Amino acid sequence: MEINKENLLNAYERGFVNRDIDKVGHHPPRMIINSKEENVLSSMLDEMEVCDSFSISVAFITEGGLATLKTTLHELAKRNVKGRIITSTYLNFNKPKVFKALLGIPNIEVRVTGKEGFHAKGYVFRNRHYTSMFIGSSNLTDAALKKNYEYNLKLTSLENGAVIQHFNSQFEVLWNDSAPVDDAWVDAYAQSYVEEPMQRKVLEVIEDRSKYRYRGAEGPVIKPNAMQHEALNALDQLRQTGKDKGLVVSATGTGKTYLAAFDVQQFRPGRMLFLAHREQILDKSRNDFSNLLEGSQSDFGIFSGNQKTMDTKYLFATVQTLSREDNLKHFDPDDFDYIIVDEAHRSGADTYRRILDHFNPSFLLGMTATPERTDDVEIFSLFDYNIAYEIRLQQALEEEILAPFHYFGVTDYEKDGHMIDDTAALGRLTSSERIDHLLEKIKYYGHSGEVLRGLMFVSNREEAHAFSEALNARDYRTKALTGLNTQLERQEAVRNFENGGLDYIITVDIFNEGVDIPAINQVVMLRQTKSSIIFIQQLGRGLRKHDDKEYLTVIDFIGNYKNNYMIPIALTGDKSYNKDKLRKSLINRNAVSGVSTINFEAVAKEKIYQSINSTPVNRQSFLKEMHIYLKNKLGRMPTLLDYQKDIDVVDPFVILHKYSHYLEFLMKIKELDLNIAHSSHQLLTFLSGEIAEGKRIIETRLLRAVIQAPTGLQDFQLEMHRQGYHMTDGTMQSVLGVLTHQFHTEQDRKKYGAPLVEIIGDKIHPTHALTDALEDPLVDEQINQLLELSIENSRQYNQTVPLTINQKYSRKDACRLLEWNKDESSTMYGYKYKHGTCPIFITYHKNDMIEETIQYEDQFLDQNTLRWSTRSNRTLQSKEIRTILEAHSEGAPIHIFVKKDDDEGTDFYYLGRGRIDYDSLYETKMNDGLGRPVVMMNMVMEKTVDYELYKYLESNI
Repeated sequence: MEINKENLLNAYERGFVNRDIDKVGHHPPRMIINSKEENVLSSMLDEMEVCDSFSISVAFITEGGLATLKTTLHELAKRNVKGRIITSTYLNFNKPKVFKALLGIPNIEVRVTGKEGFHAKGYVFRNRHYTSMFIGSSNLTDAALKKNYEYNLKLTSLENGAVIQHFNSQFEVLWNDSAPVDDAWVDAYAQSYVEEPMQRKVLEVIEDRSKYRYRGAEGPVIKPNAMQHEALNALDQLRQTGKDKGLVVSATGTGKTYLAAFDVQQFRPGRMLFLAHREQILDKSRNDFSNLLEGSQSDFGIFSGNQKTMDTKYLFATVQTLSREDNLKHFDPDDFDYIIVDEAHRSGADTYRRILDHFNPSFLLGMTATPERTDDVEIFSLFDYNIAYEIRLQQALEEEILAPFHYFGVTDYEKDGHMIDDTAALGRLTSSERIDHLLEKIKYYGHSGEVLRGLMFVSNREEAHAFSEALNARDYRTKALTGLNTQLERQEAVRNFENGGLDYIITVDIFNEGVDIPAINQVVMLRQTKSSIIFIQQLGRGLRKHDDKEYLTVIDFIGNYKNNYMIPIALTGDKSYNKDKLRKSLINRNAVSGVSTINFEAVAKEKIYQSINSTPVNRQSFLKEMHIYLKNKLGRMPTLLDYQKDIDVVDPFVILHKYSHYLEFLMKIKELDLNIAHSSHQLLTFLSGEIAEGKRIIETRLLRAVIQAPTGLQDFQLEMHRQGYHMTDGTMQSVLGVLTHQFHTEQDRKKYGAPLVEIIGDKIHPTHALTDALEDPLVDEQINQLLELSIENSRQYNQTVPLTINQKYSRKDACRLLEWNKDESSTMYGYKYKHGTCPIFITYHKNDMIEETIQYEDQFLDQNTLRWSTRSNRTLQSKEIRTILEAHSEGAPIHIFVKKDDDEGTDFYYLGRGRIDYDSLYETKMNDGLGRPVVMMNMVMEKTVDYELYKYLESNI
């Protein structure tokens, strides 16, 4: 976008002279420090995406740092945008593999300087309007760009600026004095390369990397990591309250086995039983326990098909073997004080039940990464609904318990305009052209470390074998493993893989869980995402830390699949099924913690966006599944507030936007069989649709007050004012208008029934409709739940003002919260001036089917300025336009509401107040063939539009 010179000067005056100046400034200088809210990487990629060329000068580059740029570089290459990088061999920090990876990026030219003490860090991105420069302390490493405490200054310059010209000239001098990097240079560097010894780390992360081993005077001493420590405290507190069962939900790779061993250490049982479903899990678990617990090796025994030790202190048994009656009868019910169930989500099976029914331990511990079952078997009751502790993927990444990952959502093979989809035949999936496409992408995105150890997930057995044959024919070493392979064959393949004899194991589902191969440095997904649970299980195969990898590469080939919407759910862990959150997560560069990143190629992103928009996430069958899961988890009927607080289930408003109220939902899914009075149905419909979201909490506070006793009007108004809520005489009248239904349209009044309050004298009373409804205990409970939900949800709104910036509102909400006495949303259209306010509603990307005469060119010029057009057939002399202009000049506020497109429904993001730039007013004619007049003007935003939201609105998806 063309940059305004005056506004740029204003921004620099505010940035370097006086931060309090009242001038509109664009592209201000900014100090960027990595935090949860922002980081250098996201700001840099934003500029990189729109550049026409770039120059980077950095001393150090890592594979992970380069990986964070690869998707954007791929998109730039499609636009023929090229860049140059100057780096060094200082301290031999840059590995030969990094230079090989740089050579594999077609739109980058690289040179190496021999300048002594070279330690520069500068990133410059040019487009035809301006140049952005990042100068500071960040090298091209994923830690420096996203996690480390770094100082980086972002500056924006016009091309003739002295600073940028100085940088350009210095870069050219250095470039001309540097050696070009080509294959011959890399080969020579690799032959002479000797890795400099790094400073020895005090903390050494070992084995499954979920625990810490400190080097003590007498050898290694294993200690719990931070999250294990919290879980151990939680288990101890659970037992202190008299509980004898507990469930720990722990993300894959976070050290469930060692956590169990630590708890056994603090519990000190006479005997312990560890249950697993595979013998190879027993071997590793026994070794882990023996590393931690005191005792000789003879204290740790295996009870399985191959060996049947029975009298050891710590017994590790396969469920299949122990559950047989002829084996189980040899054990007394009181033999074990402490029983551990590994992969506890399986414990609903008959084999597990048989064992758990037989024994009577003092404490039963269940461990699982995925308590959400897809086979309608619930496990929570087995552990008395005691969830002792939960370790989530995002938390584990933040605590650096897991290896970081760089996820690449890439575009699957497309031919003649048709992409791989749900119905693709095997021949098309394994065609030579598609194999070439896949290998090109896999090679481009690469892997961490010198040796490739990849795991591929495909859709079916035939595909696995076909892929293996095709890759082997191209000199890859692969092995297909399916459910038809024996346990021995699987173990042999894993050993061969770990020893470097295989590049890939290609599998169908059997490696989703129960397999521990920390060396995996690349996971390739060649199947549609049918379940977010399975997605995370498969991602988790590579998240264990290993000395030979810095991070995990995840390459997900995204075709034209209807379930693509599950990908952002799986990656972010947000299972609310809130479509707004899912859409925004596609462009949120901070969706995962630590140095991990999520990257989508443009076409792949578009496919996910289409899936989000087209998928009905409020299907009754799906909502019923969510309900049953939460009911099983809680051990009782869930309330709406339970939905609000549990991150594993759908947002309660997904239910309330589909059904009139929660009781109706429960009746529809046959959880309740009841008849409630029609008046109660209407009252619950009103509370669910108008009050529960808590956009203005005063209605809720008033209802709670009058349910207790008649409330003085003035007393209530003063109390709300005292508590800091937005409250004027107009607010009070608006609240009463809503609760007496005078605000609502005739159609809504019929739907909502009788008013809830009435004014008698100077007091507000509940109506008979409300008091009668409260007589029904079930309805009374629902009313209380809706009011509690309203209070809980109101916390995301700033209640000191009528409207909260960045929150979503409908036209009807705007009428209510701007204190209009009637709902005039049906006649508001794009904007309406009324009662001293003018809300403007903008659909940013209008549907192609919309009539030409209303497709106006509303557009953000930048985060501070919106170019806005009026309705057609309006001139500067039109009464409607003159009224708005004159009223605004006298202080009448203009409120700006925007949504990306009509697929977002009826709600708009509130971006704050806009101020008309009267100098920008002009009258023009629409390009509609009729030459209809229209008035254009710039709105200067009172508050700079939130960058993530601005980027979302401006994005092409």
